[in-house]
Amino acid sequence: MFGGQHAQVTAVRRKDGNIELFECKKKTSPTLDFLMKIPFLRGIVAIIAASASGAKHLQFATEQYELDHADPDDPEQAPNSNQSKWMMILGVTLVGILSFLFGKVLFTAVPAFLASVLFDRFVQNLVIQSLLEGVIKTLLLLSYLWLISQTPMIKRLFQYHGAEHKVITAFEHGEELTVTNVQKYSTLHYRCGSSFIILSIIVGVIVYSFFSYDGVWDRIVTRLLLLPAVLGISYELLRLTNAVRDVPVLTYLGYPGLWLQKLTTKEPDDTQVEVAIHAFVRMRELDAQEARQHVQQASQLVHSS
Repeated sequence: MFGGQHAQVTAVRRKDGNIELFECKKKTSPTLDFLMKIPFLRGIVAIIAASASGAKHLQFATEQYELDHADPDDPEQAPNSNQSKWMMILGVTLVGILSFLFGKVLFTAVPAFLASVLFDRFVQNLVIQSLLEGVIKTLLLLSYLWLISQTPMIKRLFQYHGAEHKVITAFEHGEELTVTNVQKYSTLHYRCGSSFIILSIIVGVIVYSFFSYDGVWDRIVTRLLLLPAVLGISYELLRLTNAVRDVPVLTYLGYPGLWLQKLTTKEPDDTQVEVAIHAFVRMRELDAQEARQHVQQASQLVHSS
């Protein structure tokens, strides 16, 4: 899936080898445009918008999978069609739902609980307490990502994630988007949600250090109440690291996110890169069409006035 300025496109490969596209124009509203211009608040808005949009593309991918596995005359697929379908839905849903709920709520509460139970009796300094909490959160994150990456379905999903990054990097280097050209590039990329996750942990360590608490439950509630602020600051920091990635020394600010992508991306095969190229090229075409329409509308308004 690729999102441009005006459109989002998802490509999936059907069982017969054909590539199907799902195209969705971005809906704009004065309210949303206004909120996306407000620093720190726009991070929360972006997360909500991405979750809502991602659900539509996930539904499309699931429907295509169901169509490919709905033939009862296929002796190889028919006996396990329902099982395979539910494994696919469960695998993708785990990444989507757990990444949001577990990653944003439980992933905040559980480390706070463990840090309090394990270390509060020995450590009184707020900075060290927050740092220990961040270490626990990082270990849980890495363990979670490693565990799900061992399943064939999620590994394949991470391969497509790597293919997306390769295509974007090849485009940014001015390469013709062929499978051979794209495969030369890394699966790691600065502008990635994985970078946002690790930045939110680092920001949380800093923000939580300024707030005291009384007991484990007070600590958990404090963390949850501060979660919007942590996400908002993390989003702004992500924008900053993207802006200065070409500046010597400052480029290292984005390295923690790149290291995490070694878990969330895998090397794709040529067929997966081909699917990613189709989605990206179509997204660029839709963006160009929409831009031309805006220019024509503006020109008509000028002439009519």
